[in-house]
Amino acid sequence: MAKRHKKHKKHEEHVDESWLVPYADILTLLLALFIVLFATSSSDEAKLAQMSAVFSEIFEGGYGFLDQPAPVETPNSDSQEVPKKPTQNSAYMQDQQKLEEIQQSVENVIAVNELEEQLATEMTDEGLLVTIKDGILFDSGQATIKSEYMPIVKELADVLVSNPPRSIVVTGHTDNVPAGPRFSSNMELSLMRASNFYMALLESNGQLKENLSAKGYGEDRAIAPNDTAEGRAKNRRVEVLIQPLVTEDGSTVK
Repeated sequence: MAKRHKKHKKHEEHVDESWLVPYADILTLLLALFIVLFATSSSDEAKLAQMSAVFSEIFEGGYGFLDQPAPVETPNSDSQEVPKKPTQNSAYMQDQQKLEEIQQSVENVIAVNELEEQLATEMTDEGLLVTIKDGILFDSGQATIKSEYMPIVKELADVLVSNPPRSIVVTGHTDNVPAGPRFSSNMELSLMRASNFYMALLESNGQLKENLSAKGYGEDRAIAPNDTAEGRAKNRRVEVLIQPLVTEDGSTVK
């Protein structure tokens, strides 16, 4: 009697899953590529930072694509609070606007009298600065204002009046050439020129008397080199500084 052969069931072949490793790597790289493209195409800084964090976490081994199937949540740009820039004090801004209006009035006087080469205005941190070349007001080595320019001084005085009154400082400046025989020094010459211009403004409009003052600096505050004729001409000047009423932090100027 023939022996019966036992039937052996064939072992089920084990499915090779080695393909999952490169497949997961490819998906991870695709995710990283998507994050980079998405982040660089957005101007939202908060979103860019979020994407950058996810990108770093992927490549630093925090988790893999297959370990974290949930989609990455990105902040809604509409819900992001944009930090507000600090606004300047409204009183300061209004005061600066008033100074600019005075500047425009002075510019009109300059334009009407065709004095663009002799007078100039500039808004500075200290206030509105009006610079007048000495040649238009004084003869060389002299401190007396030329009579033909007194009407212009009158026009300037009228536009410098403000309510409430502002502090106005008149300063005289010279080059480094020694003063003429009538003055002991350039300091004295500059002070006399500032004082005479101060008096001319005051006589033209008495409303300026409350906060008007005069100073002389001689050659100490040069704005150009004194080694050329052009530089010396720039240094010989009278400056009128119209000061603000309110500082940038909102406090009142005393």
